[in-house]
Amino acid sequence: MTFSTDDLQGAHYQRFLIELDSGQTLLIAHNIDFAPRIDTLSLGDRIEFYGEYEWTEQGGIIHWMHYDPAGIHEDGWILHDEFIYQSFN
Repeated sequence: MTFSTDDLQGAHYQRFLIELDSGQTLLIAHNIDFAPRIDTLSLGDRIEFYGEYEWTEQGGIIHWMHYDPAGIHEDGWILHDEFIYQSFN
């Protein structure tokens, strides 16, 4: 896992790179306007997640890992240390 600075332009995202068991890397774009920031995340931690995948030449990006108040996207989540990060509710 590699950490990046939060993206605070427009919508706010906590960003970090993960490496899958296959070796593929994914950018996680966790919207911290809709769900709490994961402050306890450390190098080497394992996470589980459910969101939308978009292909990129660098490996891909996962986003929409939160409750969608508009109901357009299927709700997503991140599981870390037995806590589900999905929404502030």
